[in-house]
Amino acid sequence: MKPQILKLFVTALFAVSAFVAPATAQTSEAELLAQLQDAPESEAPRLERELMLMWGNSGSPAMDLLLERGRDALEAEDNSRAIEHLSALTDHAPDFAEGWHLRATAFFRAGLYGPALDDLQHALRLNPNNFNAIFGLGVMMQELGDLQRAADAYDLVLDLNPHHERAKEARDRLAGLGIGQTL
Repeated sequence: MKPQILKLFVTALFAVSAFVAPATAQTSEAELLAQLQDAPESEAPRLERELMLMWGNSGSPAMDLLLERGRDALEAEDNSRAIEHLSALTDHAPDFAEGWHLRATAFFRAGLYGPALDDLQHALRLNPNNFNAIFGLGVMMQELGDLQRAADAYDLVLDLNPHHERAKEARDRLAGLGIGQTL
């Protein structure tokens, strides 16, 4: 009799754990962005990482390798090598927004503002919610002296991600200059 009771207990334990265990379903971009809106400051970095992981997944190991090589070259401040890897990525995966976003970063760092703006426009057409790409656009607008458009970009970043520290700081600096303030 005891082995049957043990079997029932184990079966019941597995059944209960199936209902109590956290769901492993993927969270959508829209859900993560909505969570980011209401998240406490302590939760924001986790949600940002989840979004960046989602945006950085091309669905192809070969394209992910090109993305990784581009990121490594950017980290090493080798802009020309980053542009090469990321150009190969955008050629082979033209619908992958993160490739365009990172190549824009490489072009910007190389002082090639025209191609950087073109790539940011392409990246944002593919993924209009990428607050880091929008932040990059704000930085470029500020660099080019269009402070109002820079402020507008930072506002949009903060609309999507109210915890984006660099956008907050940049927006505050512009507000200190009187940019974007209403009378």
